Amino acid sequence: MTGLFSLLKQGSMSSLIAAIVNFILGCLKFGAYVITGNVAMFAEMMHSFGDAANQFFVFVGSAVSKKKPNERFPFGYGRLVNIVCLFAVLIVAILAYETILEGIHHITNPVHHEQPLNHFLIAAGVLLIGIFLEIGVLYKAGKEVLEEAHKPTTGLHPLTTSYLNIAKAKPATKLVFMEDTVATGGGVIALLAIIIARYTGFVQIEGIVSVIIGLAMFYVVYKVFMENAAGAIGRADEEMEVHASKVILEHPEVSDIKRLVVMKEGEDKHIEALIEVRNHEFNLRQLTEIKKEITNNLLQQPHVTDVNIEIMEDDGLDDWKSGNGSSINRNIYE
Repeated sequence: MTGLFSLLKQGSMSSLIAAIVNFILGCLKFGAYVITGNVAMFAEMMHSFGDAANQFFVFVGSAVSKKKPNERFPFGYGRLVNIVCLFAVLIVAILAYETILEGIHHITNPVHHEQPLNHFLIAAGVLLIGIFLEIGVLYKAGKEVLEEAHKPTTGLHPLTTSYLNIAKAKPATKLVFMEDTVATGGGVIALLAIIIARYTGFVQIEGIVSVIIGLAMFYVVYKVFMENAAGAIGRADEEMEVHASKVILEHPEVSDIKRLVVMKEGEDKHIEALIEVRNHEFNLRQLTEIKKEITNNLLQQPHVTDVNIEIMEDDGLDDWKSGNGSSINRNIYE
């Protein structure tokens, strides 16, 4: 049991915080929906409960993925977080479908009645609370995005420049950030919808907003599914390949890189390289020292957990051109 708790401590904190906040918001929105019958509130309730379940699964998956490699799983559990994210988005997809269905029903069969003032104030108050809490979670997730991208995290950067660096974030952090972006935006348009519906009588707008929120949820499902499907299969990290090549070529005895690949295993990165050395007269001890120095330099890079370096003599060909190894990586398994 102690081992389980120590493992859970390594999980994505942004996922855990988001799960707790969204569950609380889901309960508040459920109560508001029961009292008011507001369809925009229904959409927000479904969204919050979907996010809570989703992010809790991601938290558990990100924690278990930190489990150390063993004989049965020699490459570790890194891809588990991708598998969990794939399972989690199925929940969001189901809730998104129900949200759209309810919105369409409200558009085609609108109920025209004046909403009591206390119902309106309850709905508006819950949505306002939700918006502020979601912004807090979004700020926290944005800060983690920037930390993982090694960018400044002060001021408004987590709510601005984090969008430019989202591709560099871990799968769990990226999922939370994208979901809370949609949740914050959904809360704002849901609030506008109930205000417009009350003061103009255009009650169909609540259904329209419900459909918009559902479609936004489907967009998150698509993006997260495609990202984590590739991660579960195992994909190359081309940006890291270029960076790793620079680290390797900085060594004075390395003349060229014959082939290089960086494979992502969840949050972890594994590097395999075949390098060429300048001096053909190196003995085994010298070659081992070169290999050790390059391996240690690569292991200092973010999220790199495993490095496999092979050495060959310089063949006189320029295989790695301008730091772009795309042609090499395409032929790595040939």
